[in-house]
Amino acid sequence: MAGSVFNADELAAQRLAGGGPRGHGIQDFMSEPQRHFLAQLPYVFVSAIDGAGWPLATMLTGNPGFVQSPDSVTLAVAALPDACDPAAAACVFDREIGILGIDLARRRRSRVNGRIIDRDAFGIRVAVSQSFGNCPQYIQRRALAPRVESFAGLSHPAESFTQLDAAAQAAIAGADTFFVASRSKSLDGAADGADISHRGGRPGFVRVDGNVLTIPDFRGNRYFNTLGNLIAEPRASLLFVDFETGDLLQLQGRTEVDWNARAAETIAGAERLWRFHVARGWRRNADLPLRWAFVDYSPTTLHTGLWR
Repeated sequence: MAGSVFNADELAAQRLAGGGPRGHGIQDFMSEPQRHFLAQLPYVFVSAIDGAGWPLATMLTGNPGFVQSPDSVTLAVAALPDACDPAAAACVFDREIGILGIDLARRRRSRVNGRIIDRDAFGIRVAVSQSFGNCPQYIQRRALAPRVESFAGLSHPAESFTQLDAAAQAAIAGADTFFVASRSKSLDGAADGADISHRGGRPGFVRVDGNVLTIPDFRGNRYFNTLGNLIAEPRASLLFVDFETGDLLQLQGRTEVDWNARAAETIAGAERLWRFHVARGWRRNADLPLRWAFVDYSPTTLHTGLWR
C-alpha cells in the first residue's frame, strides 16, 4: 500500500497514546491463509453504515463456506441481516462495510474492510480495501454448540429503546465480550471506511452508569483503528451477544476518549478510558441460530482487573 497504512486520525491517536506499532500486517488484499480462515467460519461480525451515517454493529451467520473470496480483493458473503435487524437497510450497494471473522474456540481473528459492490437476495459482494489479522488477546474461549436449527430462518421482532432498562444494564454489566463498530473520515471530511473490532475483559469490565458506558482500553496492537476513528467520528455502535441464549443487544451512541492515564488507574490493565453515551438501541431475543459454551478466559484477560 502506498504511503502510510494508517489514516490521519489513527496516527493522531498513536501520538496521544505515546507511540504506535513497530510494524504492521495491514494489506490492501487478503492473504491465502486469511481467505481460508474466513471460509471456515459459520459467523462473522459486521459494521454497516445506516442512511444517516451511523455505524451499526451486527452479526451474520451461515453454514461454513457462506463467506468466500473468489479472488484476493473480493469477499462474497451469502447472508443478509434479517428483516428485524436494524442493519437490514444498511447493507446495500456502495455502502462501506467492516467484517470481523473470529474463531472463539481457537482465539483467532481477522478483519476485512471495504465497500459493498453488489447485493442480491442471497447476500453481498465486497471490494476489499484493507485486511489484517489481530492478536488473540482478550478473546475468551468458547466452544460452538451444534447449530440450533429450530431457530434458523426465524425473524424475531426487535424491541427498540432510547434508555437502557434494568435488563439491558445487567446484560452489559455481565458481559466479558462486545464488538464495536466505528467509521473513519478522510481529510475532506467525507466518510472513508467502516470497521468493527472485538473487546474483551472480565465480566463487569464495562461500567454502566445509567445511559453511559465507561470502557477501559487495554493494551493491544497499538494500531488504534477504533480510537482513531472515534477522534473524527464520535458516532459508534456496540453489539453485546449472549452466547448461551442467542440474545443480541445493539446500541448506537456518541463516544469520547479520555487520554489521561490517571483516569485509567481506576481499573487494572487499562491505559486509557472511553465513554459511550447511548442514543438508541435494539434488543433481539434468541435471534441467533448459534450457541456457545464458555471454556476459559484469555490469559491476558486474567491480568486485568475490575472497577475500584
